[in-house]
Amino acid sequence: MLTTRLDTARIRAARQVIDPLFLGSPLYRCVALEPGLGCAVSIKLETANPVRSFKGRGTEVIASAPGADAVVCASAGNLGQALAWSGRNRGLDVTVVASRFAPVTKLDRIRALDARLELVDGDFELARERAADIARHDGIRLVEDSLDIETCEGAATIGLELVDAAPPFDAVLIALGGGAMATGVGHVVKDCLPGAEVICVQPLGAPAMTLSWRERRVVTTDATDTIADGVAGRCPIPAVLDDLLRVADDAVLVREESIIAGMRMLLDHAGLVVEPSAALGVAAILEDRERFAGRHVVTIVCGGNVDPEAHRRWTGG
Repeated sequence: MLTTRLDTARIRAARQVIDPLFLGSPLYRCVALEPGLGCAVSIKLETANPVRSFKGRGTEVIASAPGADAVVCASAGNLGQALAWSGRNRGLDVTVVASRFAPVTKLDRIRALDARLELVDGDFELARERAADIARHDGIRLVEDSLDIETCEGAATIGLELVDAAPPFDAVLIALGGGAMATGVGHVVKDCLPGAEVICVQPLGAPAMTLSWRERRVVTTDATDTIADGVAGRCPIPAVLDDLLRVADDAVLVREESIIAGMRMLLDHAGLVVEPSAALGVAAILEDRERFAGRHVVTIVCGGNVDPEAHRRWTGG
């Protein structure tokens, strides 16, 4: 029996409080990608919504809960944008703490959604510390991505849509950062379609959660060095790692050049402008074509909040 912090019945119930704009995202076989990857590839497109990422599923669950009238979170960009969107629509006062080195595109969209934005001179982990300070000082709810079960179970509704689809798939490739999407989707897949392989993908330059999964204990790193800012954490959360150990079949690390090649393939062959984190699944196939040959693989394209100039520089598009 699968034992994690998540509950499949609660995940099914979560669909009732999530704005339909975030549900039923496109899932389709992308034949144009297949000659270059050597396997059957389906795309789950989580950018076709108002915040251009999967994070809105979880923030909708958070914002629908009774009690809080103000919340604060730390964000690399996507969670903050999603929480601002859900909060504005549901009357929540939202504060987002982010690194001033986060992509300007993401920061501008947080501001445009009327959230209060505070910037720190450091990375995401410093933003987490500052958000916790604000929550204590102001007596408001601290939203912690991946630790708060709503973020995981909201993301897990992606898994429900995958397992209900036909034909069935052999493996799902999931970008791994803090772990909300990996544990959420992984829980549903292992609960409902246990024969499918759950493979988490992280950049070689931000390996903390993958190293932790491999060693079965929390491993922190001193720094990150990757263009995939959405998954660039250094300090895994123990409870999230415990869940990941129960649902992930593998966790792999990919090089920066493979991430860029994946972004270029998604642009050239699928017409998709994606942020680096969303190309991790394609990058994993590129680095190990033999492993996936002859199989049907789903990759979750998890975000499209990318600076246009940076995207052109990386892809030549």
